Amino acid sequence: MILINEQLREFCESPGVDHVSAGRHSQKPSQNQGVVRDTSEVDLAPDQAAIAVERNDCPKCDAPAGCPCRTRGGKTATKYHTARFILVPALREELDILVPEDRGPGRPWKPGPPVEAAPAAPAAEPIRIGYARCSTAQQELQSQLDALEPLCKRIFHEKISTRVKTRPKLEEALKLAYDIKEVAPDQEVILTVHELKRLARNAAELMTLSGQLQAAGVQLELLTGPLSGIYDPNGMGAMFFAVLAAAAQIERNYIREKTLEGQVTAAAKGNHGGRPKVIDDDMLLFARALKDRGVPVPEIAKKLTIKTGKNAGQHPSVASVYRALAEAEESAAPSGPEIIAPRQPTRADLTGPGIGTTNEVVDTLVEQAGDGTNDVVAALLAQARSEGEGA
Repeated sequence: MILINEQLREFCESPGVDHVSAGRHSQKPSQNQGVVRDTSEVDLAPDQAAIAVERNDCPKCDAPAGCPCRTRGGKTATKYHTARFILVPALREELDILVPEDRGPGRPWKPGPPVEAAPAAPAAEPIRIGYARCSTAQQELQSQLDALEPLCKRIFHEKISTRVKTRPKLEEALKLAYDIKEVAPDQEVILTVHELKRLARNAAELMTLSGQLQAAGVQLELLTGPLSGIYDPNGMGAMFFAVLAAAAQIERNYIREKTLEGQVTAAAKGNHGGRPKVIDDDMLLFARALKDRGVPVPEIAKKLTIKTGKNAGQHPSVASVYRALAEAEESAAPSGPEIIAPRQPTRADLTGPGIGTTNEVVDTLVEQAGDGTNDVVAALLAQARSEGEGA
């Protein structure tokens, strides 16, 4: 638990956390300020805050009640540990609480006088952690922030698609909620979003998230939509999480069907989507004419200019020109039936005296043509031999 408390403190103090507040929580309390702000509309002076904190034992440094927190080196800490001051409901949302000067911060630690046991803490206001998201840079995010700011102390927002499995700001919001529940199990923590699809777009992902919220005891709040409200993942809330998952899956399938219908309609009109070609038909015709004249391909690339897209006005790469010319040559090649060349006659080596059609010569030719590779020659030789025998 000590490690978790230290991580929670570092996480709350890190500049990377997106912190959007409603007004009076927007600045970090300094040592010169006269009061410590809290969420219960009660202003505590620094001495009052210190007294309230020191009524509890410190879970991190084991300082007993009535004593300030101490460091590992045996000195009085300059700030109370986060795991200790969040035990006070009025201070749970503060970033840090300073140790008063009369406690001797930075000097050797000494135990203080005993104090009365802390009274039972009243029910604290729930801590709402907001999360806002949109898919692309062109989409509008401010409407979500405007709806979350009056309710949430901290708001995490990002512009990223739900198709991306890792969403950093969502993980930071969940980590903060889980850490608060671990160090203060009785504190009610709510993850607030504008609408359901900002968390997930399919049943599997939403059910995984609901399982994590259920294990940590974190509630989910939806500000808009047909199922707006606060849902506890325990008990009857588990049924609502299942309904939310089914609704998210149905909505996702509907969006996908409409997208596919739009693509089919656009394709019927000749718009097949995708990015435009770097080398269009006019550029290809010009490039082929230059190549036929013997112009090198690198010189051809310098004479071409891209007309559309983010690279408009630039020259295409040499590789793109090579690829376009090769594809044009392949498409221009004839694709007719295969032409079978006539068989070449078998060469016969004649041996012996004379070159007539004697029986010996004919027998030699027949033997050389007997492999069946040239049926025409074999038939002519057989006919010649029969005519020779008849003569």
